[in-house]
Amino acid sequence: MTIQLGMRIPPKIGAEGIAKTAAWAASIGLDVLDVSNLTPEVKASCEEARIGIGSIDAHHTSRLLSRDAGRREEALEAAKKQLSSIASLGGSVLFMCLVPEDHTLPRNEGFAIWKETFPELVRHAEQTGIYIAIEGWPGPAPYYPTLGCTPEMWRAMFEAIPSKHFGLNYDPSHLVRLGIDYLRALDEFGERINHCHGKDTEILREELYESGVITPTFGAKYGFSEGSWRYTIPGHGEVEWGKVAVRLDRLGYAGAVSIELEDHRFWGSIEAERQGVMKATEHLAKYFK
Repeated sequence: MTIQLGMRIPPKIGAEGIAKTAAWAASIGLDVLDVSNLTPEVKASCEEARIGIGSIDAHHTSRLLSRDAGRREEALEAAKKQLSSIASLGGSVLFMCLVPEDHTLPRNEGFAIWKETFPELVRHAEQTGIYIAIEGWPGPAPYYPTLGCTPEMWRAMFEAIPSKHFGLNYDPSHLVRLGIDYLRALDEFGERINHCHGKDTEILREELYESGVITPTFGAKYGFSEGSWRYTIPGHGEVEWGKVAVRLDRLGYAGAVSIELEDHRFWGSIEAERQGVMKATEHLAKYFK
């Protein structure tokens, strides 16, 4: 299998600088790093550590979904420049979470704005050889305004933009917390996967009994949680990674599965972050190495 393992850079690890981060990631057997910005320095540090570039974060997303047409136009030009810059440095995947500027914007209205703005951006992605991967995080409570986090919306988006240069960042943790079948979604939309996150979700049965699927009145018990679930490292949640691996292999997916560390048990210090990433790597390597 040609799937690579990588990570998004957690804050404490990242605070040591890109050179040390890249060297450490390579030392534990990771193949790629997801980075917030691709610069000549970042590229050089990764090359020196012999580690590849996974995804690069988009910088102008919320304004691309602004109610203000002028702000959208400015953001579109800035986003096209970022695509060109990424391509010039050898990057290929733009990571994007479609959270609108106004969190109260209804998703159907946000979709209409997206449909007007994104075809031109995707045409530029095609021209530069960049693949956009949208994240399925539903967004902040209580509005959950993010576009592209459910099969209903993916179907509408992929009908509007058939190009594979606009596709998914497959992260089963979000699907689990939303009650969506993450394997069925992989079967239906697998051809549109441009990147993957290695993250998991534990369903907290007692908390589910206490407050159902809405946020608890008196706050969640854990970090990276909204009450009845919590994000975890792979292997500590509901996701059957062996089944995910079989489907990705069948699809011929040749990108990365990048660990996104959002687990309160492995947070708060560089030692905790490193332990979390190493445990996640060990678990995913059973299926992807």
